[in-house]
Amino acid sequence: MLAMALPRHAPVPGGVAVLALPAGFDAAGQASFAGKPVLTVPSDDGWLALVGIPLGQTPGPSALRLRFADGRTQNIGFTVLAHDYPVQRITITDQNQVTPSATSMKRIQREQVQILAAFRHRSAVLLPEAPLLGFAMPAQGPLSSNFGLRRVINGQPRSPHSGIDIAAPAGAPVVAPAPGRVLRVGDYFFTGNTVFVDHGQGLVTLYCHLSETVVREGQTLAAGDAIGKVGSTGRATGPHLHWALSLNDARIDPRLFLATEAQVAR
Repeated sequence: MLAMALPRHAPVPGGVAVLALPAGFDAAGQASFAGKPVLTVPSDDGWLALVGIPLGQTPGPSALRLRFADGRTQNIGFTVLAHDYPVQRITITDQNQVTPSATSMKRIQREQVQILAAFRHRSAVLLPEAPLLGFAMPAQGPLSSNFGLRRVINGQPRSPHSGIDIAAPAGAPVVAPAPGRVLRVGDYFFTGNTVFVDHGQGLVTLYCHLSETVVREGQTLAAGDAIGKVGSTGRATGPHLHWALSLNDARIDPRLFLATEAQVAR
């Protein structure tokens, strides 16, 4: 079997647990965490589960639920470790972006249904079907905001930062970090011009604040194919790319999937 670049094992809220599955588990088996299907891949030593751990997960004992092809079930225990994310304070002058009007809230609620549906999308196989690939950065530039930061906007606590911000200049290219298929293209209140890419088995990536998009829904992408250009649409204090990754509907640090961070299984 070919070597696989796997995400770095980081069993913390917002991280990934890479778990070896017991003998007898195969392609006909199913794995789930918190009631949601989990990505599984074969390796020379059997099968592995890649479990996305939500940012809101309470540290401590947890379990992966397995169902074998013959109907047997088994729990695989693992521990979610505590991790302290720092605080980031941001000032935004457009008050409608901080405390949206009633009209804006109706738009946000409509868009939230679409966004959650995209994150919960699950296609049957990885794209491509053979081994999981280590990702590349989708844009070039320094990180201006790390994953998991506990954000305070204009003095008000808000949801943690569920992606990373890449401080690339306006108009810089944004490319696919790995093969996939364009799942959704939209213009949203908070994220501006936005593209979702499906990589299979509940692995979905998100690209926000684009000045323009150059893809269509359903389009197949190879690693390095153009997605759009860096911009500052939506709620943004300046040009940058917000890049997020969702695994079994848990937003996790996308850097864990980078080829430079990956661990290799054979």
